[in-house]
Amino acid sequence: MALSDFDLVLFGGGGDLAMRKLLPALYNRERAKDIPPDARIVCVGRHDWTRESFIEEVNRSSRPHTASGSPDPAVWDAFCRRIDYVALDATDAASYERLVNAMRKPDANRPVTRVFYLATPPSLFAKICHNLSQSGLATPESRVVLEKPLGRDLASARQINAEVGRVFSESQIFRIDHYLGKETVQNLLALRFGNVLFEPLWRREWISDVQITIAEELGVGNRMDYYETAGALRDMLQNHLLQLLCIVAMEPPVSATPDAVRDEKLKVLRSLKRFTPNSIAQNVVRGQYRSGHVQGTPVPGYRKEPDANPSSRTETYVALKAEIDTWRWAGVPFYLRTGKRMADQLAEIVVRFKTIPHSIFAQPNRSFQANSLIIRLQPDEGLQMNLMAKTPGDGMRLRPVELELDFRETFKMPRMEAYERLLLDVLRGQLTLFMRADELEAAWEWVEPILEYWEQEGDEPMPYTSGTWGPPAASALIGRDGLQWREEALPEE
Repeated sequence: MALSDFDLVLFGGGGDLAMRKLLPALYNRERAKDIPPDARIVCVGRHDWTRESFIEEVNRSSRPHTASGSPDPAVWDAFCRRIDYVALDATDAASYERLVNAMRKPDANRPVTRVFYLATPPSLFAKICHNLSQSGLATPESRVVLEKPLGRDLASARQINAEVGRVFSESQIFRIDHYLGKETVQNLLALRFGNVLFEPLWRREWISDVQITIAEELGVGNRMDYYETAGALRDMLQNHLLQLLCIVAMEPPVSATPDAVRDEKLKVLRSLKRFTPNSIAQNVVRGQYRSGHVQGTPVPGYRKEPDANPSSRTETYVALKAEIDTWRWAGVPFYLRTGKRMADQLAEIVVRFKTIPHSIFAQPNRSFQANSLIIRLQPDEGLQMNLMAKTPGDGMRLRPVELELDFRETFKMPRMEAYERLLLDVLRGQLTLFMRADELEAAWEWVEPILEYWEQEGDEPMPYTSGTWGPPAASALIGRDGLQWREEALPEE
């Protein structure tokens, strides 16, 4: 669907997210000829830059992050001509007059979609929305995009929803989670609801367990100020991991319309078994990385990172066991984990099916690897199905084999990054891949008992060596159910 003319206003336009992700994503859509001729990008920031000095910063900080790293000069110049810069204090209502003057005036004969993207700390969301309203910039036709983190707990999430909701209606609010823009997540929906093969098996009678992993090799980097107040549970599990769980576990929606899909995701969040202090102690593991080696390179521990608190209790790793109290999923454990300074960088969903009930072959049941479906989100997007097959030659000996679908090899066409797809959806007004207010609050309601327990107990996160797969307690967590994390279950080469 072609885009209509738009003015996209990026608050935090000189920040890391805008330079590394948003502007490169918009350039890629420029290169693909998706952007209308008169569309404009207005970057807003605190720096007292002129437009010319801001474009110099874009060339220095954003250009290297485009798809090739060296964009087509003519296309890049055309893209930069769309960009304007407005210096203002987001908390000062009077300074919004500069933004008013930079915007195109409404014209009934030439309608322009107006989008405000708030790539700022959430503490500024309400003030920015209020000032947009006071300056007359927020109209019933405009849209606002909210970047995570959307609150620190249930109360702050509700407050953000209420304050932003005073200016924008729910249909105008796009709460972004970039994991939902990944190609493989879209293919998970296609796999489940576009094929008759898997849906009859997608239930407790056939599935043993589900593992969802987002692992990073990187440490906290230059985000210490943010990370020390957030931690892995707020930063990754409450949003990314829970959204992936919802897509795996939700019932078939009546259609692909936004509220039909989001209604089913909300039902999953409300069906998650609630934590108690006892179940948290048994089923949640938190850790913090210590010094070690990642890909052969020595790295410091979290408490030795620049500007770190030497006695910090912030978790850089979380693993937990979740249960969904529904007919489809009763008794099926969902294991979620995320961590920094891990052995590898990957994001994947592993759906493991039950083992065969009886072997008719001259080899014991324990030699049969359970069938599993692996949905890889990064670094390489694709699907893998693990089956048992006969080895060539005389006799009847079975061994595990892998059926691979590499999306880059199968579809010989340019691929969109997550932010490209989500920005297009915002500009088209398509809400399916964005969280609704009740979804956000339900997610916080489920994780909040964990945060409260950690605060009340005051215990230390378990140390784990950088370059490993996390604390040994995470292996024990899944091992109590007679299972293993996927990398532990792989046969040795």
